[in-house]
Amino acid sequence: MTVTREYDPAQARQREQRSWYFYDWANSAYVTIVGTVLFAPYLTAVAERDACGPGVSDDNPCHTDLHVLGVDVSAGSLVFYVVTLATVLSAVLLPVVGAVADRSGAKRRLMAGFAWAGSLAAGAMFFVTGSDWQLGAVLLLIANVCLGASLVAYDAILCEIATPDERDAVSSRGWALGYLAGALLLSANLALVTLHDQLGLSEGTAVRLSILSAAAWWAGFTWIPYRGVRDRPPLDRVAEPGGIGRQSFGQLRDTLRHLRTYPMTLTFLLAYLFYNDGIQTVIVSASTYGDKQLGFDTSVLIATILLVQFVAFGGALLFGRLAGTYGSRRTILAGLVVWMLVVCIGYVLPREQIVPFLALAVLIGLVLGGTQALSRSLYSQLIPRGREAEYFSLYQACERGTSWLGTLVFGLVHQWTDSYRPAIFALIVFFAVGLVLLWRVDTARGIADAGTSEPSRV
Repeated sequence: MTVTREYDPAQARQREQRSWYFYDWANSAYVTIVGTVLFAPYLTAVAERDACGPGVSDDNPCHTDLHVLGVDVSAGSLVFYVVTLATVLSAVLLPVVGAVADRSGAKRRLMAGFAWAGSLAAGAMFFVTGSDWQLGAVLLLIANVCLGASLVAYDAILCEIATPDERDAVSSRGWALGYLAGALLLSANLALVTLHDQLGLSEGTAVRLSILSAAAWWAGFTWIPYRGVRDRPPLDRVAEPGGIGRQSFGQLRDTLRHLRTYPMTLTFLLAYLFYNDGIQTVIVSASTYGDKQLGFDTSVLIATILLVQFVAFGGALLFGRLAGTYGSRRTILAGLVVWMLVVCIGYVLPREQIVPFLALAVLIGLVLGGTQALSRSLYSQLIPRGREAEYFSLYQACERGTSWLGTLVFGLVHQWTDSYRPAIFALIVFFAVGLVLLWRVDTARGIADAGTSEPSRV
C-alpha cells in the first residue's frame, strides 16, 4: 500500500528559505574578504608602487598621483573611485536585469549566473601583482557589478518564499548566516596571513590566496540556492510588444513613470540611498582607514573585521527580534542613531591604540547586519507584486559593495585634506539625511499603495 503525503505549503516554503539563506552565506565571503578587508589596501599598495616606486611605507607615504585617462587620481583614493564607477554602471544595468528577471521568471538562474561570473572575476584578482593596478581596478569593477546583479534576483526571491509576517525573520537569518560565513573563512585567512613566514609565503601571496579562497567559496555555495529554490512564472506583466529584451525595457520605462504614484516607496528608496551609502562607505573604507590612518597591520585589521563578523551574526538576529516587538522601521531608526555615533567616535580614534579600535568594531557589529536585514524586508513590503526584481534593482543600486555617493565624498575629502579622519566624519551627513527621510515614511500607507498584505507589525 502506497502512502501519499499531503503537500504542506508551509514546509515547502521553509525548505526553500533554508536553501535561500545560503546565497547570503556564499556571497558574504567576497563582500567580507575581498570587498571589506583585503583587496582595498592591497590594490592601494599596488597603485602606490606604480605611482611612487617600491619605497612607499607609512613612514614614507606616497604623494604622487596616478594618471588615469588624462586625469590625476590619488593612489589612496583609487579604490573608492572604482567602487563609485561600479555603482554608476549598476544604476544603468541593474534595472534592466530586474525587468528581465520579472518577465522571464528566471530569478534563480540569473542569480547564479551573475554570481559565477563575479566569482570568476574575483578569482582572477590572484594575478594582480607588482604595479598592475589597472587589472585589479577592472576586476573589482566587474565583480562588484556582478554582485549587485545577482543580489537583484536574490532579494526579489524573498517576496516569493516568505509571507509578509515571515520576512523580517527570514531576511535577518540570511544576513546573520552571511556574517557567520564571512567570519569562518576570515578566520582561516587570518591564520594564513599571520603565519605566512612560517608557511614560506610572502604577505602579498598570502593575501592573494585568501582572495582566491573567497572567490571559490562564493562560486561553490551558490549551488545550494540554485538547486534548492524554484523559479516561478511571472505575475502581472505589463503588456509590451517584441521579445524579452524589448519587453523588459518597456516594463522598466512603465515602472519609472509610475514610481511617483508610490510616494512612500520612493521616500524609502531615497532614505536608503543615503544611509546605506554611509554604511557601505564605512565597510569599504574600514581596512584602509585602519591601515593608513591608524597604523594597524593586516593581521590586526583581519582580526578586527573578524570580530565585527561574529558580533554582526548576533546583531542581525537581535534586530530581527526587536523588529517583532517594535516594528522594523523604528528599529532601523534606532540603528541609524548608533551609526552617527560610530563615525563621531571614528573621527577621534587615537593612532595605534587597539582597545578603542576593537570597542568601535563591536559597536559597528551590533548595528551592521540588523539595519541591512530589516531594510531589505521592510522594502519588500512596499513594492507591487510581479515587479519584485525590478524594484529590487533600484534598491541594489545603493546596496552593499555598490555605494557611490559615500565613496565619492570619502575619496574627494581625502584627496582635498590628505587625511582619512575628516573623510570618515563627513559620512555623518548620510546617516542624518537618511534618518530624516525614513522618519517621513508611512509604512502602512506604503503597503496599502503597493496593494500587498500588511504584516502584523511594521
